[in-house]
Amino acid sequence: MKRLLIAACLVLMMVATANLIPGWAQAAASKQMPTVSSSPPPGNPLQIALLKWYVNDTAQFTVGSQPYGVAFDGASIWTANYGANTVTKLRASDGEVLGTFNVGHGPVGVTFDGANIWVSNSFDNTVSKLQASDGTVLGTFSVGSQPWWMTFDGANIWVPSGSTVTKLRASDGKTLGTFLLGGLPIAAAFEGGSVWVTSYSGGTVTKVRASDGKVLATFTLGSGQPNLLGIAFDGANMWVADRASGTVTKLRASDGTILGTFSVPGLPYGVAFDGTNIWVTGSPYYVELRASDGKMIGPLYVADTAGVAFDGANVWVANTFLNRVDKK
Repeated sequence: MKRLLIAACLVLMMVATANLIPGWAQAAASKQMPTVSSSPPPGNPLQIALLKWYVNDTAQFTVGSQPYGVAFDGASIWTANYGANTVTKLRASDGEVLGTFNVGHGPVGVTFDGANIWVSNSFDNTVSKLQASDGTVLGTFSVGSQPWWMTFDGANIWVPSGSTVTKLRASDGKTLGTFLLGGLPIAAAFEGGSVWVTSYSGGTVTKVRASDGKVLATFTLGSGQPNLLGIAFDGANMWVADRASGTVTKLRASDGTILGTFSVPGLPYGVAFDGTNIWVTGSPYYVELRASDGKMIGPLYVADTAGVAFDGANVWVANTFLNRVDKK
């Protein structure tokens, strides 16, 4: 088992240099990869008491080519399949594929608005709106260049693209505003009153008031040339992945104070909150961090992953180069 694990890690370390952002140069990894111990990881005492020592609790489901974004609609999981120009809908309870639907070219982001699924088409500079119940395309709307990971604020869709973030009314897709942020805005998250947007090349995260798009503050993270990517809200704080430095930063949402910066193995990408802990995807691992203090808990999961979503019971990650989603 040890030999197989080491062999798998060596292969994935080679694959990790692949570009997880199509069309953009990936930051070179300067960190030494962590050593995989031959000792078993610390176990969950409850699992040990039940004699559940090494249960493989990961289920895997095939989707379209190169899935990136992942979203949950209350009953189903949706993936944006960059290489297939489609989205796939899977039943969250058992992973059965309920449908695959054509969208624009190079879909990367996928977001649920309470009734519909929104997909960012990075090659077309558009977003598509699909009816979640049956995948019917309800409209396609122009935004800035290379739209990426969006967020919903309860009434509107926010789309990072180009050097801006665009606010679309969810009911009809009307553009309500386009707000200049600078850098390369790539991912957004809503925290109840404001939208936070990461800038891939600028090394900043910007807090924008959702009501009118006013920039409330801009916070600089990392040093050198950070490549900020995924962002998530945990109910009180924002968590931001920096792919270049191999870290995740925790900021207090009320004022942007940095509460901690935590190293993770490999190159972090997406971030999600599961109600207790923070999940961070990336290459060649994805990991779970304790939200209270950023400590890594549980084992390293070996996979090249991008998008991540929580369905209320399980975490789903997009295993981009194996054309599947993994359910934890």
